[in-house]
Amino acid sequence: MSLSLNRNLEERYLLSLAREEIEYLRRLYGKATDSLGKVGNQAATEFGVSTFHRIFTPDAVVRVTGGPKELTGSGPDSWAKVVTNALKDYESTQHLIGTQVVEFMDVQFENGEITGGQAEMSSYLQAWHAWPDRKVRVVLGTYYDKVRFVSGKGWQIYDMTLEYTSVEHRQMGDAT
Repeated sequence: MSLSLNRNLEERYLLSLAREEIEYLRRLYGKATDSLGKVGNQAATEFGVSTFHRIFTPDAVVRVTGGPKELTGSGPDSWAKVVTNALKDYESTQHLIGTQVVEFMDVQFENGEITGGQAEMSSYLQAWHAWPDRKVRVVLGTYYDKVRFVSGKGWQIYDMTLEYTSVEHRQMGDAT
């Protein structure tokens, strides 16, 4: 194989790994968000906050649009407080993430590693929020993320928008 073909295969492999790492940020976000909804559970809160620090840059801009009320935050700690406040009245939540698409805007390679870059990702959301009165609030939406490669940390989200598509309230049945 020629040197350029080997390099191309190496870069494609690195981009494939980067795509997985970027997609995993959103999956971790779903788990962290559900953990922050467990108000009063210190271990769950610590997991949620520390995970937000792992996936968001310190200056990340985060917002929710198109829903009953707009939410905004700046940085992992600010957004963790917003999420905790938004979920505090629910018994439980479950954030399901799917149909993730990553597009690389710019990636730098050096010595067989990614050393910098930016990408955008969209991910579908189905979120279930259970109220104490046996009603459930179902939210459908799309996350739009901008991510960058941060030396020593890997890929992190620096701009996130959740755009609500629809919100529905349903009565839950009894578990059998």
